[in-house]
Amino acid sequence: METYSVFKDLAIIIIFAKAFGILARKCKVPQVVGEIIAGLLIGPSIFGLVQQTEFLTEMAEVGVVLLMFSAGLETNLKDLMKTGPIAFLIACAGVFVPLLGGTLLYMGFYGMAPWGSDKFYQAVFVGVIMTATSVSITVESLREMGKLKGKVGTTILSAAIIDDVIGIIVLTFVIGFKNPDSNPGKVVLNTFLFFAAALAVGFILYKVFKKLDEKYPHTRRIPILSLALCFIFAYAAEKYFGIADITGAYVAGIVLCSMRDANYVEEKMEVSSYLIFGPVFFASIGLKTSIDNVTGGILLFSLGFVVVALIAKVIGCGLMAKICRFRTMDCLKIGVGMMTRGEVALIVAQKGLSVGLLTPVYFTSVILLIIISSICTPIILKLLYAKDKVAEA
Repeated sequence: METYSVFKDLAIIIIFAKAFGILARKCKVPQVVGEIIAGLLIGPSIFGLVQQTEFLTEMAEVGVVLLMFSAGLETNLKDLMKTGPIAFLIACAGVFVPLLGGTLLYMGFYGMAPWGSDKFYQAVFVGVIMTATSVSITVESLREMGKLKGKVGTTILSAAIIDDVIGIIVLTFVIGFKNPDSNPGKVVLNTFLFFAAALAVGFILYKVFKKLDEKYPHTRRIPILSLALCFIFAYAAEKYFGIADITGAYVAGIVLCSMRDANYVEEKMEVSSYLIFGPVFFASIGLKTSIDNVTGGILLFSLGFVVVALIAKVIGCGLMAKICRFRTMDCLKIGVGMMTRGEVALIVAQKGLSVGLLTPVYFTSVILLIIISSICTPIILKLLYAKDKVAEA
């Protein structure tokens, strides 16, 4: 392939991704859905305008690292600590029930698997995909109804943040266990060492960045150094601890999220992510999604995947909220609010594909889950709040 042909590929990806992203937004669906569909259309499965190359794969990897770094920067540690143990318990239930449900679903379709086998890790990984929560749609819906600042809205937001942190840790463990050269003890030790090192080094670096931010507020050098920190954490996580690079990037974001100019840094990261790396990442999901081998069995599995993923969140989060003495209607709101899936589910699926825990044909299931959950969640939430108003009247 000619070196300059990458420019043609990038131009096609950006044009189609943005066009379909805008179309998706007009249809009240997350833009990422449109970008994924764009990748599917221009990919080898349909029109064949763009082929997946090593260069695009590496661009997509940078994109996913930037996305996770931005997610870390957006984390509000104060809000996280305010909700305390209740949000943590809800998040834990919101991870455990989908993880179990996804694992049993896969084994129900493809047979039971012995502990430690490839099929066992594939089954567990399907559950890991289900653990991710994306509350962007939920937050917008609650904001429109004026309910975001309430107890339920704050609990959903905080639980979703903790949910993603726990999900990433689970992903780290599963990938570590999958590696044939690793053993459970080593995986646990490496994970513990990584977070211990990240805590110690991160505290020192936070102080350094805080001083720099005070001396050079709102200057470009802060985002530049922050980006370098993101890449260093991502590299160190993979190289020295065997931890997923996205975990390192996410932790780097959390280290800097309390910095005064964290929003400014996030805005600068958003420019490069929005213009090129984000579209390439999401379009690459579509490029890698294979519909050639989609059979009736895969479609049936996808339907089960969507149903289990949605119900598991409602059951897990809703029951734990009930145990924490929320009203029944509020428990339903919390469970439904945690149903949406988005970027993190795609990032987890992408990581599973790169390490051999997932095959491209199963991206169909993930994309369907994102689309259906993004459409259903706002509708159900509005119905629940409307019913609550009627009951109060």
